[in-house]
Amino acid sequence: MKLKCIVVDDEPLAITIIRGYLKKIPFIEVVGTFESAIPVYEFLKNNHVDLLFLDVEMPSLTGIDFIKSLSSPPKVILTTANKNYAIEGFDLNVEDYILKPVSFDRLLKSANRIYENLSSETSLEDIDDEKNYIYLKENKKMVKVYFENILYLESLKDYVKVVTSCKTVLTKQLLSYFEKELDPNSFLRIHRSYIVAINKIDAYSLSGVDIGETEIPIGRKYKESAIEVLDDLNRIENN
Repeated sequence: MKLKCIVVDDEPLAITIIRGYLKKIPFIEVVGTFESAIPVYEFLKNNHVDLLFLDVEMPSLTGIDFIKSLSSPPKVILTTANKNYAIEGFDLNVEDYILKPVSFDRLLKSANRIYENLSSETSLEDIDDEKNYIYLKENKKMVKVYFENILYLESLKDYVKVVTSCKTVLTKQLLSYFEKELDPNSFLRIHRSYIVAINKIDAYSLSGVDIGETEIPIGRKYKESAIEVLDDLNRIENN
């Protein structure tokens, strides 16, 4: 498992130093750097991020105010030359507070601790091809869900609702993450908010699919590819 992280700092030199340190750590992947917190909003909407290295004192929007504005922030390590923000930072449940100039040893120690904590929670990335189930975190519990029981998945802002034949699990995750991890031969993205289990589809049309009594729309962006897959499967079954 690799931690996907971004670095936000209004000083280009600070970004260069931190990114250079992070490249030396094998379990971390830097997926973005920003000189302002404002464009990070859009990035977080469309990308999964495990860890955020965030400067505190930045123009337009401080790191503290940025964290406060997020309903479900990733793990955060604050980096700043001012130690006076430490108490406020920890009140916001940040993972760590590193004073500048940032040293590699100090950063590595913090990253190792976060990695060990996240690794202790079973995730989709820990699942090998032989397993027929996954554990999804719901509240403070890890809930077992069998792939064969999944009917569909629905995106609800920062959460995904996994509907199965026997229960529904609400887990904090992005739908795009499930799209990458689930077997594409068994699951199909048909809408920006929905992934469906192909073998659970009872009927389909150009506008949507039926799974039991639930009607799920097919989004305009996904219509061509979704109908092509379903038509191909229909032809195979009828031959």
